[in-house]
Amino acid sequence: MPLYMDVHNMDGGVSAADVAGAHAKDVEVQGAHGVDYKSYWVDEKAGKIFCLVDAPSAEAANTVHREAHGLVADEIFEVSQG
Repeated sequence: MPLYMDVHNMDGGVSAADVAGAHAKDVEVQGAHGVDYKSYWVDEKAGKIFCLVDAPSAEAANTVHREAHGLVADEIFEVSQG
């Protein structure tokens, strides 16, 4: 299955607690779409969120975000683990 890294840009910063809550909602929804959100990273001050996800497609990954909390990624890249 392809591996993706997505990027969210949140104006005005973001709290790690809010991101943790959104990630928990992703995990609740992901199975219905064949998606597995692996991990995420947060830069609270810069308002950046990065998510690592196994998904059949970039759209499937974004569908989980859309259904779980509405915050779809601004960018998504297919990546290979090094």
